[in-house]
Amino acid sequence: MTFKASIYLFLISTTFVALLYYFFGITIWWFAVPILLVKASIVYGSAYISSDFYMKAFCNAETTEKIIALTFDDGPNREFTPKVIKVLKEHSAPATFFVIGKNIAGNEDIIEQINSDKHILGNHTFTHSFFIDFKNSRGFKKEIEQTERAVKNITGKKMNFFRPPYGVTTPHLAKAVKELNYYTIGWDVRSLDTTNDSPEKIMKRIRKQIKPGSIILFHDTSDKTVEILKQTLNFAKENGFKIVSTERLLNLRTYEFQI
Repeated sequence: MTFKASIYLFLISTTFVALLYYFFGITIWWFAVPILLVKASIVYGSAYISSDFYMKAFCNAETTEKIIALTFDDGPNREFTPKVIKVLKEHSAPATFFVIGKNIAGNEDIIEQINSDKHILGNHTFTHSFFIDFKNSRGFKKEIEQTERAVKNITGKKMNFFRPPYGVTTPHLAKAVKELNYYTIGWDVRSLDTTNDSPEKIMKRIRKQIKPGSIILFHDTSDKTVEILKQTLNFAKENGFKIVSTERLLNLRTYEFQI
């Protein structure tokens, strides 16, 4: 179900109810049904990035090969991102870091380290504001372009990967992402590592969801995630899963150009 399809469904169902009203005299309250249906589809489609409701999102790879990718949101974080990078290096595991632009100032060395260690940098908007989804397309473009410039000034690379804050999509965001030529990267394994759940509960969730072609969502914002990352890497090794970059997993180009 896409946004366009939901509008068609609304028009068809409204017409059907109108005919029933005209020929059979059903109560006018039946007109609330198509309205509620389209509203429910919009809420679902906006909240779940894998629905592709407004825009195509790459949430996993269709493969039988036991390869998976690791992603981290909301950095760079002065305390925790270096710890994540260290663990990844110990396991020779690549990852993608979806960075928030406002966090880059003062952490330029971390961006440089992510880049020099051959990890991928992705765009996660500039502010990651709680109210960001109320922005129009111009507002979203400004957010994305600010982070794009901040990373390019350090690495010389224009990012191609984008992840929406909270995984929420809107028509305005879809327009901005399309105009700026980004790939939207989602996930199919949500660790929920920012909740109060114990590491044991989080690992149980990850083990249950992981499959060939999975993209795992972490946040490089706590020691708990560092510990969960270690356990995830050990689990992958013990169960024959290979950690690859999102670029290889999805066969998408990571950067537009390098200066």
